[in-house]
Amino acid sequence: MDVYEKLREILDAHPTGAPPSPVFDKILRILFTPPEAELLTHMNFSPKPVETIAAAAGAPVAEADRMLGALADKVLVFGREKNGKRSYGLLPAIPGLFEYPFMRGEMTPELVHLGKLWEDYHRDGLGESFAGSPTPVTRVVPVEKSVAAPLQVHPYEEVKKLIDSVDFISLGQCACRVTLKRCDKPTETCLFFDAPARFLVEKKYARQITRDEAYAVLERAEAEGLVHTSTNTADRVGFICNCCRCCCIILRGLTELNLPHAFAPSGFQAEVQADVCIGCGLCADDRCPVGAIGMKDDLAVVETVKCIGCGLCVTACPVEAISLVRRTAAPEIPATNQEMLGKLLTEKGKIERFTKLMKS
Repeated sequence: MDVYEKLREILDAHPTGAPPSPVFDKILRILFTPPEAELLTHMNFSPKPVETIAAAAGAPVAEADRMLGALADKVLVFGREKNGKRSYGLLPAIPGLFEYPFMRGEMTPELVHLGKLWEDYHRDGLGESFAGSPTPVTRVVPVEKSVAAPLQVHPYEEVKKLIDSVDFISLGQCACRVTLKRCDKPTETCLFFDAPARFLVEKKYARQITRDEAYAVLERAEAEGLVHTSTNTADRVGFICNCCRCCCIILRGLTELNLPHAFAPSGFQAEVQADVCIGCGLCADDRCPVGAIGMKDDLAVVETVKCIGCGLCVTACPVEAISLVRRTAAPEIPATNQEMLGKLLTEKGKIERFTKLMKS
């Protein structure tokens, strides 16, 4: 078997997947030399000491360490050092291989080419693999100011409390807007937390920021009409993306690929007070990212089945005619990351394959 196809099959064992495509084959051949790809086929998504990887590959430790160190410096594998020993693990196609290399915002000719290939791959299988299962990988978190105080709000539904729960925060460029350039929304808006955040900062693909700086990122994103999206779990958060409707692969999974489970909506939905609405159309024309609000008889009308509960319409309304209310059938949020991944693996029929890989 071709070494790149063997590597793709390993990456495809991850819950988010890496389906076969001539486009992804091109991507892998750009990212990895044949010796690098061969070495990576002896790894999984759990970081292992370089000596263990070298032994599995039958490679000299020094050579394996050199190759993996170079790949980690380009954020193409995950690397960490503990007690003077270096360990490395594979990164999934998404989130990982797609986003990380673009997070500096520097677009070399090679990265421009890669960006186009990733967009092609998004349409040629990756989007459906990432967001086509009944259990979404990501979810919408409502704008903080859009949720009225009397409503019962869980900690995982409050975007600032997600930030309060982590120890280390990094900020990087949005790979989607950096590569597609379809709008003038800010690009330095991707927040990562804890281990991935430390890795990206160490490799200079993101910068460490304080909690107050992270709050400011959220406020700017809200002002720009960007949707907060995060890990679809209740226990811990890995990232917060601030997504636009024209570039972001999370939102476009629904709006362009028509995947009904592209992401989980928040536990809220928009509601309009008809007697207060002045029919300005700001919510419908400028703020709703999924076309859930229309105008009828000069009044805003919410199509609740489409509403994702982001709250951007609420904060834009000049007369406070829109509010978020609790959904009658709020989506179930997996309690832990392990539970979410287990559901994904079950739905995709990958449990045995993934378990075997992670034991190797």
